[in-house]
Amino acid sequence: MARGLDHIVHAVRDLDAAGEAYARLGFTVGARNRHPWGTHNRIVQFPGVFIELLAIGEPELIPGPRPRAISFGAFTREFLAHGEGLAMLVLEGKGAAADAEAFRAAGIGDFDVFDFAREAKRPDGSSVKVAFSLAFAVDAQAPDTAFFTCQQHFPENFWNPAFQSHANSVSGVAGVVMVAENPSDHHVFLSAFSGVRDIHATSNGIGIETPRGEIQVMDPAAFRAHYGTESPDISRGLQLAALRLSVRDMNTARSSLGAASVESRGALVVGPGEAHGATIVFEQRR
Repeated sequence: MARGLDHIVHAVRDLDAAGEAYARLGFTVGARNRHPWGTHNRIVQFPGVFIELLAIGEPELIPGPRPRAISFGAFTREFLAHGEGLAMLVLEGKGAAADAEAFRAAGIGDFDVFDFAREAKRPDGSSVKVAFSLAFAVDAQAPDTAFFTCQQHFPENFWNPAFQSHANSVSGVAGVVMVAENPSDHHVFLSAFSGVRDIHATSNGIGIETPRGEIQVMDPAAFRAHYGTESPDISRGLQLAALRLSVRDMNTARSSLGAASVESRGALVVGPGEAHGATIVFEQRR
């Protein structure tokens, strides 16, 4: 089963500062939420996919390692020890147990399903319950990037059109871009993780068209040529580098972004210095 993009985790050291940075770029940013394992988040929603700004809130609550599990809080803490940026790629999960078994059979993960719930706030301030089940996978050549699927149990309580309207006219996520020394080294893992067999090779690397958004892997030179900014440090392996967003109106986006963006190949690019270690690309909606 092919899996589309669900969300991208942007790990930051100061959650409120990151939220303010996104707001300055014209995004509607949700309120702070708390996880029982020590991390806090704020959400930027689009139809069917979202950005999760994630920070350490209570380090004393981060659990220690245990068999067949990945510590969400510990991974975030270790990632932030090296810097801010895009840390986790999350695909849609329609059955966490089935995903976990598929990853086990493919040799890319042998983890228990991770279930959790939290309280969320509607725009009117009322409280609702949201709950999720996660199935993790691991690319041995990408130790600083986390991969998992996310199954939502109360999607009607999570998705809200009021949170999906943005002053910069962004209407959705076109894709994500990762950087690796040899992009083709990751095609077997990404095919098993996404459930997409047809991976196309280009002069820039590889690409996968999922049911919701494209996953690309480029080498550092191609990334620099496309977006006019440096890629993350890939000395330890593949890294998530950029988030590609679709906009309804480029003039509206240009006005919202102001001096924070530069133009590259017809897109507006906000680099890591402005976007807390991430590269955010604004493209005309196709």
